[in-house]
Amino acid sequence: MKVFVIAGEPSGDALGAALMEGLRSLRVDVDFAGVGGPLMAEQGLHSQFPMEELSIMGLAGVLPKYRVLKRRIRQTAQAITAQAPDVVVTIDSPDFCLRVLAQARAAAPQLKTVHYVAPSVWAWRPKRATKMARVVDHVLALLPFEPPYMEAAGMSCDFVGHPLTTEPVASEAEAAAFRATHGIAADAPLILALPGSRKGEIERLAPPFGAALTQVLAAVPQAQIVVPSVGARVAQMRAALSHWPGAPLILDASSVPIAEKRAAFRAADVALAASGTVSLELAAAATPMVIAGRMNALSEMLMKRLLLIDTVTLVNLVSETRAVAEFLGPDCIAEDMAPAVVALLQGGAERQAQLAAMELTMERLGRGGEAPGLRAARSVLAALER
Repeated sequence: MKVFVIAGEPSGDALGAALMEGLRSLRVDVDFAGVGGPLMAEQGLHSQFPMEELSIMGLAGVLPKYRVLKRRIRQTAQAITAQAPDVVVTIDSPDFCLRVLAQARAAAPQLKTVHYVAPSVWAWRPKRATKMARVVDHVLALLPFEPPYMEAAGMSCDFVGHPLTTEPVASEAEAAAFRATHGIAADAPLILALPGSRKGEIERLAPPFGAALTQVLAAVPQAQIVVPSVGARVAQMRAALSHWPGAPLILDASSVPIAEKRAAFRAADVALAASGTVSLELAAAATPMVIAGRMNALSEMLMKRLLLIDTVTLVNLVSETRAVAEFLGPDCIAEDMAPAVVALLQGGAERQAQLAAMELTMERLGRGGEAPGLRAARSVLAALER
């Protein structure tokens, strides 16, 4: 069995590696080719070219590399045609992957294709699924409510579980050790602040987060603040937090083990976080949260017109509740966020509702069930038999 698999970014590399491992456990006669990163290389993939060439974001990132990307699209499609695999599995990165599939399908119309990670057509731009269906036969979905959207567009689809459900969660002992290591009292309210990992996010969210936390500490003066940050943004984060209250502890991801970040999530009593998949990381750690977000003015205006849902927080969507409070766009103001954080610190109905919603979310995402990589592998094999 020949499988051609394509991933264009680190998250896709992780999904691809788990899928490859799952396929090997089900089929001893499987060979892989394609494009991937170091995790997929550990599973035996010799990448056609470095995956990092595809890890670019936004128009400003694409334009300087446009000719190179066009060449890589053509090269990858030609490799698929030459190798005639039993199936091509593309993982996320739709701008690259779907163009590759279009060229490969033009040369080999009977090519079997699977795309891993459904586009969020339930949130905005629903026509993306219809366009995708022109070159994709089957979809592997991370969220349990996504298959009907894909099937309505003409593709088969299986929910295979979210990879976060298999990642380790720190224990209570590890959380206590984190507090002790950093001199945080066992009974001190601990606030996790997550104003994003991208330059623009930090610039937009650090000021209102700092203003909100100033009000929180006025109400709960014994509270302490921890801010995880990625290595490339630590200097920017330190500068942005220079006016924050409470001398926040910044965790540099480039110099602390991932286990310490997980322990910080577990040790925290509440999080004030940028909108995104971090809500699921917090749910996995059972850390109640307040979600906030800001974009540039044009993007906010467009999203207001295009958004099809009344919440962007995945915990709310998966649990079918609205337990997590959101403060997005012009509503991202300290005077509203601070009381929401204080309410969660004080316990009560809001905190209990979130804890229940987070537990339900992780259950619905597949926690305790078969590993997503193995479920994805079974789904790929079943799709080939249809």
